[in-house]
Amino acid sequence: MGSGMDKSLARQKRRRRVRKRIFGIEDKPRLSLYKSNRYIYAQLINDVEGKTLAFVSSVKSPGRKGFCAKSLKAAEDLGERLAGELKNKGIKQLVFDRSGYPYHGRIKTIVEVLRRQGIMF
Repeated sequence: MGSGMDKSLARQKRRRRVRKRIFGIEDKPRLSLYKSNRYIYAQLINDVEGKTLAFVSSVKSPGRKGFCAKSLKAAEDLGERLAGELKNKGIKQLVFDRSGYPYHGRIKTIVEVLRRQGIMF
């Protein structure tokens, strides 16, 4: 075992440090992402009122046989569904909270899809 910090503890430390500075308001809610071992969850949060404005997850992705919710395709589908929710609510700007995860892979794919749909970060 190495003397370094556990990966999940390091992520939690980054998450707390960054979360002190990120704050979502009604016009510009906070997009919070969470990755479990199997699925991705995204929610829009108004921190002033403490309310969740929208929620999407890869759990409700197409149930076809052989579908993997950990793939980039699942992240792309999640981003498109989230962009639809944002357009329904009339939200054009976000504050992005990646919850301490590195900006690559599925996290990056979701953000790129939202940017293609015209959402500003």
